[in-house]
Amino acid sequence: MRREEGGKGREYRQGRASGRRRIRAGAAVLACVCMLILGAALLAGLGGGERAVVETTEETTREPETTMIQIIQPEETEPETEAYVSPIDFEALWEVNPEVVGWLTVPGTRIDYPILHTTDNETYLHRSLEGEETVAGSIFLDCEDEGDFSSLHNVIYGHHMKDGSMFKDVVRFKEQEYFNQHRDIIIYTPDREIHLRTLAALYVKAEPIRRKTSFRSEEGFAAYVEEMIQGASVQAPPEGEIKKLYSLITCSYEFPDARTILYAYEE
Repeated sequence: MRREEGGKGREYRQGRASGRRRIRAGAAVLACVCMLILGAALLAGLGGGERAVVETTEETTREPETTMIQIIQPEETEPETEAYVSPIDFEALWEVNPEVVGWLTVPGTRIDYPILHTTDNETYLHRSLEGEETVAGSIFLDCEDEGDFSSLHNVIYGHHMKDGSMFKDVVRFKEQEYFNQHRDIIIYTPDREIHLRTLAALYVKAEPIRRKTSFRSEEGFAAYVEEMIQGASVQAPPEGEIKKLYSLITCSYEFPDARTILYAYEE
């Protein structure tokens, strides 16, 4: 049989039980506190780590500083071109006659002469480059033309000499084969070379209209060109628009007062 415990025994057991409850409660509280401290520490660590990652990312993605270098491009300049030097010694020609304005040559022919220009069309009919009287005269530009060949129609005269000199070869251009073989004409000036292309050859009566040098319009000039070469038995279509017309005129003998004209245009 169990003996009934006294009052002190019960109080003792009750006190021990109460103490154990207090201990367990304290332990539980302490555990909670530790867990809270540990959680706070973990959160702090995570937060710091995130900041570190962000800071590291910012540092690695930040564009490096660069030094600005100003590049100065050289100024574009026009390429230097050599000044034109004429193959004709005009200084020497001017010492003989200051009215020389150019030199005419037709490759493959005997036409290779200086061109003179003065205030009338009579002086060089029977006067040489040196100013001497001669039947052959000189090759000369119409007095109505500009001395620099800037007129729309430049008219050049020369005698038809039996010895083959001066403009004798101009009459040969009335033969289609000869015309085809000699399409190029060159006029040398002190400042440039003028390259011409033959257009047509014909013989006609000497008329003032053949030496017309000024025109009111481009249309009027174009119509004049068409009129002048109309009926020519020897001709070639122009290679492009005709902007300047040239006439080489000499005497012809098909009928009294006839003229042979070789038309050419500036290329």
